[in-house]
Amino acid sequence: MSLTICNVHFTQQPERIVWFSSPLAKLLKLGGRKSINVKLGKDTVPATVRTINRKGNHVYMSAGLRRSVRVPKSGNVYLANEEGDDIQLGPLIGVLTDNSTRSSTAPFGERTGFVKQLLLLGQKKAYFFAFTPRDINWQQETIHGWFLDGGGGWTRRVVPLPDVVYNRLPSRRAETGTAIATLRERFVRKRIPYFNWSFFNKSDVYTMLDNDPEALRHLPESVNNPSPDKIKELLEKHQFLYYKPTAGSLGAGIYRLTYHPRKGYFVRYRDGRGNVLLRFSQFTGLMKMLRSRHGSQLNGYVVQQGIRLIEIENCPIDFRFHMHKDGRNEWVVAGIGAKKAGRGSVTTHIKNGGSLMTPEQALSRTFGSKADDVLKEAKAVAIKLSEAIERNYSHTLGELGLDIGIDRDGAVWMFEANAKPGRSIFKHPALKEQGRASLEYILDHCLYLSKFRRKEDA
Repeated sequence: MSLTICNVHFTQQPERIVWFSSPLAKLLKLGGRKSINVKLGKDTVPATVRTINRKGNHVYMSAGLRRSVRVPKSGNVYLANEEGDDIQLGPLIGVLTDNSTRSSTAPFGERTGFVKQLLLLGQKKAYFFAFTPRDINWQQETIHGWFLDGGGGWTRRVVPLPDVVYNRLPSRRAETGTAIATLRERFVRKRIPYFNWSFFNKSDVYTMLDNDPEALRHLPESVNNPSPDKIKELLEKHQFLYYKPTAGSLGAGIYRLTYHPRKGYFVRYRDGRGNVLLRFSQFTGLMKMLRSRHGSQLNGYVVQQGIRLIEIENCPIDFRFHMHKDGRNEWVVAGIGAKKAGRGSVTTHIKNGGSLMTPEQALSRTFGSKADDVLKEAKAVAIKLSEAIERNYSHTLGELGLDIGIDRDGAVWMFEANAKPGRSIFKHPALKEQGRASLEYILDHCLYLSKFRRKEDA
């Protein structure tokens, strides 16, 4: 496949005609050709071929052809050419998202800023747009998508089904419904790559990796829906545990359980007023408290071995590794945020009093001259864990957020993996460049999945 950046222009002719500048016609080996198939997304339209004497790589499309192919706008985009009758403009990349509160200036509510950043970065290389599930017309196989206009605002265009869908649907609840399940399957049936499939539950990841020896050595012992007897057994074995909801996020509903043979059982958690610490002399008292807060069954929880993490000022530190597949389909570390827990907090989440720093800042204060080696090893483990999750997952992944801990001996542990990680770490001034790199990786991986890549990159 040849792949060229070209400049697309529109003309007023009603017929289906496409003009190529002389250098581009030569590059595409169009000498003597009378017609060609023009593709965009899943649409293919035949057109008459003509050449125009102009320097550079330019494509002029008649109004009739533009309407038929539904090319959304003029400007620079890739042109892919297989040996044969087709040229393909694009890629046409759709970002699937949604929001309950939206307006003409913020069509995706609070997620509009992120979507806009992504579309701005990709608009010189692809037809990048965003859409909601309601914007799809399955009968006509079109999407009424949101594109950026030249002035930083939004404009809407009807386009064919895209080459790739990047799933950033924000609601865990919506994704478990039949409507989104049907939507995903429809894209798959049409052979349109769709990544990231859905949110993970905490237990999913441990189940996936249960038979992967390379990953297991970095996973704390975990039990899904444990019985009281199992919780007691693990507390006596490890001295402290985390007890957390399998579908939770942002640290909500997490308990830190600690056992001291002489002092009894301690539990830390956060309620609406702040951090809470309770002590029970008997294990039955601890279980009675948990049942009073969550009902007698205590379903939907996972209990996990606690790890003695590195600390700064007696506050534990953990790390968010933001992972991406790149343009060569390989896992890379796009950004790392070190999160220091707030005083007395169960988790390191910022909203619970935690603070954000760079991994270099955190590790230099805990490992001194060995910090670089510890970070290098943690990055290598994060890549291995991402590969293991992908190996054991049945759908297409392109992005992961790994919650990583490093213990006092420098060993690396993974507590959670998120299929649709938040981007709060990139708000740190020192991580802004990594945030931009993260967006670049999304674009590069979309190009990879859309097959808009040269043979040497394949």
